[in-house]
Amino acid sequence: MAGGRRPAGLALGWGCCLLLCCAAASRLEISMPPVVEVEVGGTARIECNFYIPENASYTYIDWFYVDRSNKQVRLYHVTANGVLEDDTDYRKRLSLGEDKALSISAVTLQDPKIFMCQVGAGSYGVGENSTELSVYKLPVTPQIEPNSAGISVHSYEIPQIARCVSKNSFPAPNITWHKNGEQLHAQENQVTIQATLTRESSGLYTVSSALYAPVTREDRHSRYHCTVHYWLRGQRRSLDSQPVQVNIFYPAENLKLKVMPSSTLVKEGDNVTLVCEADGNPPPVFSFFKKNLDEWEDLTSLAEPDSGVLRLHDVNKTSNGTYRCQSLDLDDMSQIEEDVDLVVNYIEGVHVKMEPSSTLSEGDSVMLSCDAYSPVGLKYQWRDDKGKKLVEGNQLFVKNLTLEKSNTFSCKVMAPSVPGLEQSKKVSVAVEGKPRIVAISSPLYVRQDEVINLTCKAVAFPPPTVQWSINGTAHEYVDNQHIASNLTVRVSHDLVRAGAMCRMFNKHGASEERIQLVVDQKSTAESQGVIIVAIIVAILVVAVLGAVIYFLHKKGKIPCGRAGKQDITKPEARKDKIVVEVKSDKLSEEAGLLQGANGEKRTAADQ
Repeated sequence: MAGGRRPAGLALGWGCCLLLCCAAASRLEISMPPVVEVEVGGTARIECNFYIPENASYTYIDWFYVDRSNKQVRLYHVTANGVLEDDTDYRKRLSLGEDKALSISAVTLQDPKIFMCQVGAGSYGVGENSTELSVYKLPVTPQIEPNSAGISVHSYEIPQIARCVSKNSFPAPNITWHKNGEQLHAQENQVTIQATLTRESSGLYTVSSALYAPVTREDRHSRYHCTVHYWLRGQRRSLDSQPVQVNIFYPAENLKLKVMPSSTLVKEGDNVTLVCEADGNPPPVFSFFKKNLDEWEDLTSLAEPDSGVLRLHDVNKTSNGTYRCQSLDLDDMSQIEEDVDLVVNYIEGVHVKMEPSSTLSEGDSVMLSCDAYSPVGLKYQWRDDKGKKLVEGNQLFVKNLTLEKSNTFSCKVMAPSVPGLEQSKKVSVAVEGKPRIVAISSPLYVRQDEVINLTCKAVAFPPPTVQWSINGTAHEYVDNQHIASNLTVRVSHDLVRAGAMCRMFNKHGASEERIQLVVDQKSTAESQGVIIVAIIVAILVVAVLGAVIYFLHKKGKIPCGRAGKQDITKPEARKDKIVVEVKSDKLSEEAGLLQGANGEKRTAADQ
């Protein structure tokens, strides 16, 4: 700098004064940081601080770097007259600060070198110092890949647990392994760590490491991770990968066979599932058996494949017994067995006893007794045919039996200790008696020649034979002691006069009833009225027609001929007139109709 001032050395001079060394300094001193670290792509700034005695000024400042052959290559020459930049590979990336600090932009992996600062101070001589430029690229979080195939505890070789990779860093980092948070170290025949260092075309490093170690059953819960270590500004730093678990294969040590559902007692008709569970990985091969006497029946074909589940549908008392689940580990061919007893609660042999058991007649009484067998306690209940509860207990006494009343009863058998376990037995008490007609379609209003249905209903047992006094198409319907017969016939005068007789009989006797048919007078009167109205209308039509003819005759427009005809013709000039021909025999017919309707003879002229 001009004027003998030296701002570039001011910092060092101020530092020396703090150390009480200013008075003792009698020579040129150059101060530079030993190392400057900068990340790839960043800007490196290298300072050159100097002290000249007696506040003298520098003559020149030169910046150099040391190439691979240890030759100094000048970058800058600074004097009081100006700054001269030499033509080097750094020319476009170099700059010089006001304090004469050297800056290098867009640092690359080729830039790590020794950079030197040389200061000339006239009579105080020449001084120089150097800084090492260190370039780095921070590693990214390492990627870990566990063994995807799984590892067996019976592996004959030390298996690979996982592989860790750290890409694109500088300088090359190193990788360590950890299990459940504790670092693993290489041990002969125990833990092996294989590391690989690769320098990419970019100059950055990729480091990979593989961990090999034996595993046990307990390692199914172990978590592994790798750590990348690197140095930055004199301090050791690290990045951890995500923790991973490895699929460990081990044989089963414990086997459990369960009956589902387990919360309720099993009853006949239920669906039962036997579930076999083992603590091996992968699950072993399961087989199911049922003990029959001294032999075991193989039920494996009925089980769901590779699931350890056997489903039993609609179980009954034959499903009772001991069931066995057997597991087979395909890795070491070890087997484990477990048995369970299945108890199916049931009710069987429900029957009803009737006393007396002989034939019953109307007015008799009967005692019904219900019984059944079950390995658990039973409760009985009687209900009628509509489901209404009649009595608790296994006996029902019925008195005053009749044919009309339903004599169907149901015995419901229940097991209170097994919810839902119940059975029912229906019984019909047969009451015998001669037919008794309870309903007939009489009197029945009919019209002549219409087709009608005659109905006759009765109660009887045994079912009676039905006889009708007339012919027709008969249909019979039987419901327990009730019988109904429908006869389809056509109404005639004889049927109306005699009526129809319904007769029913069985071995106990017979009953008969007559159905009376009555002609519907209202319908007949309506028919006669229709005929009278038709006759009156006809008379009015004829009367009007006769008046028209008489009017035309008086006007001279209807000439009468001897042949008994009256011709009405249209003149040639009147083509819009209508020609009407009336025959005398027609008039005779009309006259006769009038006479028949009024009871007296009238001439044609009177019409």
